[in-house]
Amino acid sequence: MKIVPNIHYTKSHEWFSSEGETVTVGITDHAQEELTDIVYVEPPGVGSEVKAGVAAAIVESVKAASDIYSPLSGTVTEINGEIVSNPALLNTDPFGTGWIYKMKPSSPVDYGNFLTDEGYRSHIAR
Repeated sequence: MKIVPNIHYTKSHEWFSSEGETVTVGITDHAQEELTDIVYVEPPGVGSEVKAGVAAAIVESVKAASDIYSPLSGTVTEINGEIVSNPALLNTDPFGTGWIYKMKPSSPVDYGNFLTDEGYRSHIAR
């Protein structure tokens, strides 16, 4: 299972990375492995307001449907249209072409509230 360094993780298996004022959000490799074959993704709409810890997207697999929780509060600035037409990208490249949405946080990010790669590795090992 792949865990990428230098990004941030949530206990609910989302990841995010920051570049300037833009934050990119996706699901972890662990999450996609648990879901298995992802067949449908419903990202939030561009311009919508998302709240930290609240469902922002839906991912469905042959096994189950799962809510994807926003790690931060803010405004969605872009969605990954490729995953809508090809949801399997979440399985094949969850940290790359399988990102779900980009957003602008409504307040400065407190990175201390999130797991590092090592913290996430420990979290999923339990």
